Amino acid sequence: MGKPTGFLEYPRQEGPVIPPEIRLGDFKEFHRPLSPAAQALQAARCMDCGVPFCQAGVTLAGMTAGCPLHNLIPEMNDLVFHGNWEQAWRRLERTNCLPEFTGRVCPALCEAACTCARQDGAVCTHENELQVAEYAFAHGLLDADPPAVRTGKTVAVVGSGPAGLAAAWQLNRRGHLVTVYEKSDRPGGLLRYGIPNMKLDKAALDRRIRAMEQAGIRFECNVDVGRDVTGEELLARFDRVVLAGGAGQPRDLAVPGRDAKGILFAVDFLGLVTKTLLDSDFEKPPRKLAEGKNVLVVGGGDTGNDCVATALRLSAKSVTQLEMMPAPPDERAANNPWPEWPRVRKTDYGQQEAIFLFGHDPRRYQCTVSAFKTDKRGRVSGAVVQQLTPRRDEATGRTMMVPVEGAVETLPAELVLIAAGFTGCEAYLPASFGAALTARGVVAADEGQYAASVSRVFAAGDVRRGPSLVVWAIAEGMGAARAVDASLMGYSNL
Repeated sequence: MGKPTGFLEYPRQEGPVIPPEIRLGDFKEFHRPLSPAAQALQAARCMDCGVPFCQAGVTLAGMTAGCPLHNLIPEMNDLVFHGNWEQAWRRLERTNCLPEFTGRVCPALCEAACTCARQDGAVCTHENELQVAEYAFAHGLLDADPPAVRTGKTVAVVGSGPAGLAAAWQLNRRGHLVTVYEKSDRPGGLLRYGIPNMKLDKAALDRRIRAMEQAGIRFECNVDVGRDVTGEELLARFDRVVLAGGAGQPRDLAVPGRDAKGILFAVDFLGLVTKTLLDSDFEKPPRKLAEGKNVLVVGGGDTGNDCVATALRLSAKSVTQLEMMPAPPDERAANNPWPEWPRVRKTDYGQQEAIFLFGHDPRRYQCTVSAFKTDKRGRVSGAVVQQLTPRRDEATGRTMMVPVEGAVETLPAELVLIAAGFTGCEAYLPASFGAALTARGVVAADEGQYAASVSRVFAAGDVRRGPSLVVWAIAEGMGAARAVDASLMGYSNL
């Protein structure tokens, strides 16, 4: 805890953000930190609540309440309050090996379950975590030295997203020789090409990659395991293999006109933008993708919001975002009590920027695309949008979204971005190892054990769990590292 009466004395204060009229001109991070003294006052708000749901990471009503990594949040906040930043880092890194990423992109499950969130605003644990991590990097506290003793065991990690990086970092610290395989041209996976730079500065990712290389981890990029190299070959070279390739199979729209040019999956669009920026050292944004175009984003969630924000930075003429489900309430409903994750409407940074530019929220709820229109060149020119309404299925008890008869309109759209989520992993990767899949299209591996159906093969992150959060991917990567270590050494002290 922080100061016993801090939550009564200090109001919640988040770090400042660069206003939309400025930040829309580039792809730089726009959140700014508080001063260390002001951050300490925010940590002082951590109250002696008795039961810290913030660090529970339990499932309530089908959703996670509290941190899946079980970060020791009251202890970290207390150390920040007392100005002991080094010990705060030591405490944080015991449970989270990649806090500079969760401090940037995690939706802060800890804050939603904070006792203070019931009334006066949650403790700013998300920002406290980020500032502790940044302090550690700035003051050389990250131990990036190679381990003093090597075990002689070798591990291949397939995929360099958050799960792969977490597994590699932990296994290397234990003394195993780790090689990470990445099919893209640069390591980072989802962190590199799935999250835009203004949300996660790639300099922070490159900093971590350099530390991992310094610690003795090898990265092999432009190697697509399952195609460029087989699972059999990797098992011949390494003692263990960790599959951490993510859930890269996007959910598509099976509607007329889908094959028109100008319709992209969101992850492909975001990856193309980031790669172009990195290749040109941020000097040449790919404006031709969206400049002067009516952009339609199909799907809500974080990825849809990132597409809105990215299209605006590429000078889109307009941006409309379709969400199939009804708009959530502005406040918690009676059937959604604390400490459950709050099912309320959140206006994220991309929507805020669209409101600033166009004067209205870009989201349209209870809508879906029933067909696309094309021009003479075969390019998308519009989308037929169908209004939906919720209807309860008496047989199953589930609520279904069904079309409203006659409620159809055509919206102009020269660029369509499909952000409807993912259905599972790309099957060729586990198939190369002979690993079984579940009915959900992810690698079958027991909860907490991470062992796939093939000997010496493990799975972690979205490839095992299904599409989820970065914080869950890190938790999975760390858990898989423990399982791999135990299988190699007979026990694990990770």
